[in-house]
Amino acid sequence: MKPKYKTIALDGPAASGKSTLGERLADTLGYIYLDTGVMYRAVTLAALKAGIDINNEILVTTIAENMDLDVRAPSKADGRSNDIILAGQDVTWEIRQPNVESNVSQVSAYRGVRVAMTAKQREIGKRGQIVMVGRDIGTVVLPDADLKIYLDASVEERAKRRFLELVNRGKDAVFETIMIDMQRRDQIDSTRSIAPLKPAVDAKIVNSDQMTIDEVYQYILEMIVSKK
Repeated sequence: MKPKYKTIALDGPAASGKSTLGERLADTLGYIYLDTGVMYRAVTLAALKAGIDINNEILVTTIAENMDLDVRAPSKADGRSNDIILAGQDVTWEIRQPNVESNVSQVSAYRGVRVAMTAKQREIGKRGQIVMVGRDIGTVVLPDADLKIYLDASVEERAKRRFLELVNRGKDAVFETIMIDMQRRDQIDSTRSIAPLKPAVDAKIVNSDQMTIDEVYQYILEMIVSKK
């Protein structure tokens, strides 16, 4: 298999399936996989651990600019796609906790936080042979990416996926609460003044409501290999 795209930007709203898809594509292609959302989650977790008010943009930005953050290849076969190391500690699953989930959209909307994280993401993107996943990859982080894909799905479908993910991991979850929080995140992500969530003008838009992850994977893989 010889892919014709070296840099792939994959964007979409929360729980649209982009992380699962991006990781699978990267594994098939032998590419680097980076879900940039983990960086914003790490900033959020660091701010919460430091006892900083999430509403204090200056202090949260200072955390982002000075934090000791590393993203490494997975060291454990527990479902993780990377190791997220914050100040020398493995926080890979801690950044998925509800308190981080409910605050990450606000943190990621801060200009200084985005500037700090975008710089790190671009450095990684320069290596090529990468599938980078997020909300502003095709529009801001890698505007010259060879292929830009926007993976979409209804909020109901995305909330159901997140609910099942949490239940399967043995976590307590309430569908209605998840959907309300997801609607709130969508509103913040799509209306923020800095790098709002939206498809790049030259992105291929794929709606996965009526597709399984396998169907989406095969569809996009064909797109990458055939360059259609």
